[in-house]
Amino acid sequence: MFGLRLDPIAFSLGPISVHWYGIILGSAALVGLLLAVREGRRFGLSPDFFMDLLLFGVPSAIIGARIYFVAFQWDEYKNHLMDVFKIWNGGIAIYGALIGAFVCGIIYFRQKGYSFWRIADICAPSLIAGQMIGRWGNFVNQEAYGGPVEEGFLRNTLHLPGWIVNQMNVEGTFHHPTFLYESLWNLVGLVILLIIRRRPFLRAGEALFFYFIWYSVGRFYVEGLRTDSLAFHGADWAASVLNALWSPMKTVFTAQGFLDPSYGNIRISQLLAVLLVVASIAMIIVRRRTGAAAEHYNDPIINFKTGLPAGTENKKKTDAANGNPPVEHDGGMTRGADESPIKE
Repeated sequence: MFGLRLDPIAFSLGPISVHWYGIILGSAALVGLLLAVREGRRFGLSPDFFMDLLLFGVPSAIIGARIYFVAFQWDEYKNHLMDVFKIWNGGIAIYGALIGAFVCGIIYFRQKGYSFWRIADICAPSLIAGQMIGRWGNFVNQEAYGGPVEEGFLRNTLHLPGWIVNQMNVEGTFHHPTFLYESLWNLVGLVILLIIRRRPFLRAGEALFFYFIWYSVGRFYVEGLRTDSLAFHGADWAASVLNALWSPMKTVFTAQGFLDPSYGNIRISQLLAVLLVVASIAMIIVRRRTGAAAEHYNDPIINFKTGLPAGTENKKKTDAANGNPPVEHDGGMTRGADESPIKE
């Protein structure tokens, strides 16, 4: 035992052990749900809409994250298949989680009659907030850390509290708290996202693209510090480009985390981060030039199955139950049955 390592088990109920990892991930999902519900109300979307999304989305994200991780670590799991299901020990990949969640979201939003881009925009802060909180699960499990550092760097340069410094002591060696770097980066991104989504310049889909860009930039540089990166053998020129992009960080962190050359020369998460940034910027430009992003973030969300603004059908049912006159809709303008159309 080195330092004062935190116990990854929060408490036990008889033979059942409840891990901090699961509690933290559950808390991340709950915070994400609350953010989405609160913003969804502005557009007439009910809390049940997001509750159902959570019930389908979380399992899809976990399954996607685990499949992604295991696929790149198959040699370690092929002879221990039961370990594939032990997610409480860590070993899930965020890009796999995003793939699983987005596949679920595309199907769910379409079934409900809503544009993927409009609902994904609402969920973007939930995603980055969930990642911000979820990284603390890695902290408790002592995983996803960076290369070795001096204890003085953590205490005197970064001025971290003792309980974080002690947890970064892994088998007698202190390591970069990459979980903290990424968590703080996501916190800043969350604040920016909450601010810009109220600005009139933001078009449909662009809150999601901002999330992709912000998260990927931070992940690219943090990933370079880690010693457990999923990697593969790729072209030397590609590896050189990624190393060159990371090189400005040498002024702060000296060197990247160790990557065994026999394992690979390209960190998968770094490559995906670069591709996501390029693709997101390209999508913003193309969607604006082609008119695909004609809607703004703050425009009413229209259900393409009914042609009505979100929440209208529920309101009509409530009005009918209360004996109120029906409400007609004309081009997004609302008037009672006995009222003349609103004119501008």
